[in-house]
Amino acid sequence: MKPGFVIAVDGPAASGKGTIANRLGAAFGLPVLDTGLLYRAVGVALARGGGDLDDAEAAARVARGLDAGALEDPAFRTREAGEAASRVAAHAAVRAALLDLQRSFAARPGGAILDGRDIGTVICPDAPAKLFVTATPEVRAERRWRQLAGQGETVGLDDVLADIRVRDARDAGRDAAPLVRAADAVLLDTSELTIEQAADAARRIVEAARARRERS
Repeated sequence: MKPGFVIAVDGPAASGKGTIANRLGAAFGLPVLDTGLLYRAVGVALARGGGDLDDAEAAARVARGLDAGALEDPAFRTREAGEAASRVAAHAAVRAALLDLQRSFAARPGGAILDGRDIGTVICPDAPAKLFVTATPEVRAERRWRQLAGQGETVGLDDVLADIRVRDARDAGRDAAPLVRAADAVLLDTSELTIEQAADAARRIVEAARARRERS
């Protein structure tokens, strides 16, 4: 019997991967884990406790005690949480602490969808369906700016673009599980696509992967 069907959705900040992962979850009836929320939760919890985001061991202790079922705090969606997540995610000890949690989610009998930055390369390298979702920094910055504005945060678009560029450099340059496209991941550039167009393209990519798996 084949294991559950796992879909790995990777990409940089504000590329649309979260929206796409949720649309795929609805289309295929699979649970979805936004792994970025795990790192946001670690960063927020550490900061709330007065900890240093650059203290790898302190961050790892928080990660080891994380409750994956408690990720609904609105504070995890803020600009500050995104910055904190990027900083704690650079620690190898934090990524190691969250590895089993993510893989356990992926091992559900029917399958699962995970979105993040190292799903197809580290967490689920054998996933039968892998997407790498991206968009230009300018497009991603505008998306994030609109999201933050909708949450009541006042921030300039130029500042958000600067944040995006810093996070891209940090995510791609870290030693622990850097953001890279898996060799077998299908690239999906959403820069000029509507949400519906991007979701439809992703669905077709997954359907093709599922058909290949059924033939094997």
